[in-house]
Amino acid sequence: MLITQDRDHSSISLLAEVSRTITNEDDINKVLRLVLFIMSENMNMLRGMITILNRDSGEIVINESFGLTETERGRGRYQIGEGVIGHVVKTGKAVIVPSINDEPLFLDRTKSREKSTKEGLCFICIPIKAGTEIIGTLSADRQLEAVVSEKGSKKAKAGEASIDVLQYYVDQLSIIAAMISQAVRLKQLAHEESLKLSAAQTLVISGTPSLLSSHQDEVPMKSASPIERPANIIGNTKPMISLYSMIDKIATTNATALVLGESGVGKELVASAIHFKSRRADKAFIKFNCAALPESIVESELFGHEKGAFTGALATRQGRFELAHNGTIFLDEVGELSLSVQAKLLRIIQEKEFERVGGSKTIKVDVRVIAATNRNLEELIREGQFREDLYYRLNIFPITVPPLRERKTDILLLADYFVEKYNKANQKGVRRISTTSIDMLMRYHWPGNVRELQNCIERAVILSEDNVIHGYHLPPTLQTAESSGTPYTGSLQQKLDALEQEMIMEALKRTQGNMTRAAMQLGLSDRIMGLRIKKFNIDYRKFRA
Repeated sequence: MLITQDRDHSSISLLAEVSRTITNEDDINKVLRLVLFIMSENMNMLRGMITILNRDSGEIVINESFGLTETERGRGRYQIGEGVIGHVVKTGKAVIVPSINDEPLFLDRTKSREKSTKEGLCFICIPIKAGTEIIGTLSADRQLEAVVSEKGSKKAKAGEASIDVLQYYVDQLSIIAAMISQAVRLKQLAHEESLKLSAAQTLVISGTPSLLSSHQDEVPMKSASPIERPANIIGNTKPMISLYSMIDKIATTNATALVLGESGVGKELVASAIHFKSRRADKAFIKFNCAALPESIVESELFGHEKGAFTGALATRQGRFELAHNGTIFLDEVGELSLSVQAKLLRIIQEKEFERVGGSKTIKVDVRVIAATNRNLEELIREGQFREDLYYRLNIFPITVPPLRERKTDILLLADYFVEKYNKANQKGVRRISTTSIDMLMRYHWPGNVRELQNCIERAVILSEDNVIHGYHLPPTLQTAESSGTPYTGSLQQKLDALEQEMIMEALKRTQGNMTRAAMQLGLSDRIMGLRIKKFNIDYRKFRA
């Protein structure tokens, strides 16, 4: 029992670390390298490989690895059906080789395993899928901790234990393969495109115009175009350019996406941008806020109900998933769903089918799911409030929207946009924002993000009487001592202490009273954080939800 608990804890820690890596890194090459490194550290793997399939040539090549030299990695090339890796790509089924010495299908094409170390070495290979298509494999080899040489029943029991251990690693690798599938798909496309470009350039050098002209439509001979900003999102800072790049990459696929970020950053706009850049752009885009309705109504809203299913169900009603057939559904605040609804959502994502409330007929739908939340789903999993399997299905391609305080230079662009918007809505003629107001906007930390800025500008436009937004038109939370006519008269130390206390309290608000996380956000050690809490007599418990 204790071993099982240790495994479960170790598995959650491993998968959480992989998830954070995928979330925090934009460079796909680095993501895959780090995932393999995390596997080597947490799963005691000797070697690991990620291979991708070239659909044009049918060749399978090693793309990223650990425990292999560049020369060894270069040797790792297979055809579909060839060796263990080729067999996995052909069949789409995982393969466990308990001992590579006893498996004729194991080719060791890389020549990385010495004869002396092959004894007791097992090999696990998992298919990486994009939908139902096999695009590559994730594989690793591991030295079995105990090789049984005794005879009789003891050998059988030990063998069973070894198979149990191997199955445990198969389950972990299968989840990781699903988590990195979108990154591998992008690598596959890049690899195939680079080979086409290389072939086209070779034709140019060899001077074969007739052949070159037949390839010009397929391989444009120019550099990649700059990343295009979605029409519904404003921002030119580096974090936003990275966000646009992620939107471009995910939009052309059918992968499930999870949009993360604080309240008010514009997660719904990101979901909308993904949909309208996708192949489903001319189909329905259905939005649903999972926290807006009571739990008893949410299931009926999402899945529909049959006539007479409950009191008040006077007619059959289609749910949001039926309305979104062939299109996209956006589930905002997905962390607020009950466990029973989460189970049905998991079934729709995996099987593309469900039943209406009070009905027995299975309904098939083709819907792309984009979910969003401002809550920490990993923490909800530990508290038993969110299904772990649903989390890993949603978290295939996470996108984090940066808070407004991390893109300060976008504030004025957004402010100008909202001024124009509310000029038209309120028949006003505001033409500029005063220097004092600009200074106040730039100094504020914007805990409510873009939504708070929008509300501030709407208020200011309404209050303005001379077509200028002045400092006193902005809410009290933005008021400085000078603009409000109440200059600060205390000493420098008193002012610094007041600022420090305010920053600590804001950090505790953001982390819901978690002192460790608040200290990390402020760049303080736990000991210093404790001293500051005591100095300012702050009760961190009152910030807990």
